[in-house]
Amino acid sequence: MAEKMQQEYHPPESNGYHRNDREAQLSMDEEERRRKRIKWAIYIASFTVFQVMVILVFALVVMKVKAPKFRVGELEIQTLTTNQAAPSFDMSFIAPIRIKNTNFGPYKFDATTIDFTYGGVVIGEVNLPKSKANFKSTKKIDAVVTLNSNALSGNNLGLGSELTNGVITLGSKGTMNGKVTLMLMFKKKKSTEMDCTMVIDVASKTIKSVECK
Repeated sequence: MAEKMQQEYHPPESNGYHRNDREAQLSMDEEERRRKRIKWAIYIASFTVFQVMVILVFALVVMKVKAPKFRVGELEIQTLTTNQAAPSFDMSFIAPIRIKNTNFGPYKFDATTIDFTYGGVVIGEVNLPKSKANFKSTKKIDAVVTLNSNALSGNNLGLGSELTNGVITLGSKGTMNGKVTLMLMFKKKKSTEMDCTMVIDVASKTIKSVECK
């Protein structure tokens, strides 16, 4: 009887179950690793795109150098005398010179001469010392200017007509040379031009208009 029971007893076959369980666990581990690799790839790609955007913004905005604007504002007339019989004038005024620097670095400019003209003839000038316009700011220089019409040498028919109309039209021209410094090391040369026209009201000794190109 015992021999028959020994023959009929079969131990449970669990090898197949354990093998499937291990394979399932390995599959889950592999899937987890795959997800982590995808996640890291997304992180790296996002960081790379961000870096490219930062470099583009830096190159297109920060490192882009523009010529500063070189202008004269409304003159403050101090003295003005005219003669309509023999068309002529003498005047002195304060000229507000403005150098507007829109760059992300200071603009160091050389000594500059501004010519004041009447009818295209130079009748006076003012010299600006070398200086600096800080980044994203405007350098303000108030220059005292004295002019007279002596340099016209009799070619003042236009002046006679203007004085009859109670105005004097002046021009101001100059070229400023300098360098913009970026990141304390990159220097780029930039020149800027002044070309302004000012109309003065003789009776009130005030500026009627100022236009700059």
